[in-house]
Amino acid sequence: MTRGRTRPVEEGLFDLISLVTAVEPGPDAGAVPAHVLDPEHQTLLSLCRSEPLSVAELGSYTDLPVSVVRVLLGDLYDADLISVTRPVPLAELPDERLLRDVINGLRAL
Repeated sequence: MTRGRTRPVEEGLFDLISLVTAVEPGPDAGAVPAHVLDPEHQTLLSLCRSEPLSVAELGSYTDLPVSVVRVLLGDLYDADLISVTRPVPLAELPDERLLRDVINGLRAL
């Protein structure tokens, strides 16, 4: 299924809570014929077409190990067939104290 690969090409792109959405290829994109994709690739694409799903959900729905799902998603990502929305790292979230100060400042106006 993964052709011996254990990791996707784009390391760290597919966290368990990263949301995956199927993308319809545009007119300029190199179309990948459906017969080139493995049945597992096609299953992942069909699951992501109706709504964004997390990597963990895709693993659950397909009964595949998450490590295999990540490799397969890497193939789809390289072919521009999916988009991935990664979670915001905690270090980049605004400080709660700062938000409270802003709210208090707005209330004071």
